[in-house]
Amino acid sequence: MDSSVSLPVFQQGLPLYEQLYRHLVGEIRRGHPAPGEKLPSKRQLCAMLGVSMSTVETAYSMLTAEGYLVSRPRSGYVVADLLPLTPDPAVDFPPPPPEPPQWKFDCSTSAVDTSLFPFSSWARITKEAVYENPDLLQRGHPQGDLPFRAALADLLGQYRGVHCSPEQVVVGAGVEYLLSTLLQLLPEHRAIALEDPGYPVGYAVAQRNGRQAVPIPIDGEGMDPEALGASGAALAYVTPSHQFPSGVTMPAARRTRLLAWTYDGPDRYLIEDDYDSEFRYASRPIPAMQGLDRVGRVVYLTTFSRSIAPSIRVACMILPPALLKRYRQVFSHTACTVSRFEQEALRRFLVQGLYGRHLRRMGNLYRRKCALFTQALGAIPGVSISGQGAGLHFLLTLPRLSEGDLVDQAATASVRVHPLSRYCHAVPPTPSTVVLGYAGLSREELNGAAAALTRAWG
Repeated sequence: MDSSVSLPVFQQGLPLYEQLYRHLVGEIRRGHPAPGEKLPSKRQLCAMLGVSMSTVETAYSMLTAEGYLVSRPRSGYVVADLLPLTPDPAVDFPPPPPEPPQWKFDCSTSAVDTSLFPFSSWARITKEAVYENPDLLQRGHPQGDLPFRAALADLLGQYRGVHCSPEQVVVGAGVEYLLSTLLQLLPEHRAIALEDPGYPVGYAVAQRNGRQAVPIPIDGEGMDPEALGASGAALAYVTPSHQFPSGVTMPAARRTRLLAWTYDGPDRYLIEDDYDSEFRYASRPIPAMQGLDRVGRVVYLTTFSRSIAPSIRVACMILPPALLKRYRQVFSHTACTVSRFEQEALRRFLVQGLYGRHLRRMGNLYRRKCALFTQALGAIPGVSISGQGAGLHFLLTLPRLSEGDLVDQAATASVRVHPLSRYCHAVPPTPSTVVLGYAGLSREELNGAAAALTRAWG
């Protein structure tokens, strides 16, 4: 044998050609055989290894295709002249983050109740979408499939008073993605005003996109118009239907003042995040701000993560005509980030009336949960509760304990609560206040959490 290559020891499992290929790659990378060195002929290697000709031919073909070997007429196979291959450097990866604590009761604001998820209906419509629409395997429209966008436009018009055509709808995998996309359509020097306290992800997205994030205090009606006007910002991100995390609902008069702010300057926009307006227990939801806008200065965002499940990473954005034109110029060749099969399944869920039925069931469930939890916690001496009329969380204030004490004593009882200061950026938080989510806890868990907190704080 002319070559210095060693022979493999075959094992059970992988096909023989794959084992031979991997062995020769390893030998070549180690420099044995060296570049320019000839390998045994296929016939020789078959005899040496006791394998079929097809095994050797397949391995040599893979090596040739990947540039490890060069086939020379009447000379056979020689090792290619590869660039110097250095050993993999030792990489000092950062240590993994510590394992999160295991809470007995997790009052997170992001969890939902999946006990009433319509598994059978969802399985049926998903199967129908797969088998009845083979064209969904092809690339779709960058904004999302038109039938799905039409269903979304009908839904938002009926339930939220949003005025839009399907052409204005942009589908994306989550509000964070769509907000980031939106910021790329607007002048880079424009600062963005955000509620304080407010949604932390909004601040994070603004900073990742190189934007100056300007905290604007809220009051009992939402974002302060006077502070917004003095901020120098040209964009404002608001959650008017259920301010996060205070739970304040912005009244009509405040909404018109914010809209008037957009009209007082060029390229001013309000970004309306309507993240959980489906769940309102004391009254019907107030129509979206977008429906009040007749000039095209409101961008509307909503998601199905709260109303269906967090893993349903489907959200949509309603762009005014001017921004829609910019979007099509910038993102015309970008694929939609939501699978076409998931779009079609959700479209069927909407048009068949299943979504409306699901919302009614979930609304009744969350109403009962909220009443159970707030009634139990309200028995703690000195407690006051706010923001419980909508959404999936509320604020609890207990003046005789500090915020830190509330969080620490709850943790001792294995109950996870969030301090209000977590959501504050420039304004000081309301003293002695924590944020409590209840949607992800069962009735039994809510009773257990209430009992544990009563012992901890009582």
